[in-house]
Amino acid sequence: MNFMRVSWGMSALVWFGFIVLACVALGWPAVGIAVLFAVLPDVALIGGFAEQGRLKSERVRLYNTLHSMPVPIAMLVLGAAVFFITGGFDGGFWPLALAGAAWFVHIAADRAFGYGFRDADGDIIPVGSVLG
Repeated sequence: MNFMRVSWGMSALVWFGFIVLACVALGWPAVGIAVLFAVLPDVALIGGFAEQGRLKSERVRLYNTLHSMPVPIAMLVLGAAVFFITGGFDGGFWPLALAGAAWFVHIAADRAFGYGFRDADGDIIPVGSVLG
């Protein structure tokens, strides 16, 4: 069992639950934002495959950038701060936090299923593998 993949999966499930509850409470605009940012990281895959499972080398950098955690975590943290500063549960601004959470869940789910970053040649680097 790969502990890293299990922990990524548990994190994805917790944040997915948060997203579902937020969408139930906030309605269709929240669903739209969640879906948009949940599929955003895979924009790099559109027309980007050189062959089965291998990305074109010119798409690797975009893929790896969209599948790294700093931006979605910053969006989530900043969005949570803005939410509470602007009124919290009494009408605070929530889209930024929800977008960051959806983006985070996408990446965490990819990691849970073993999809890590891409190597320079476009192959997937499995989660938990030791690079030499």
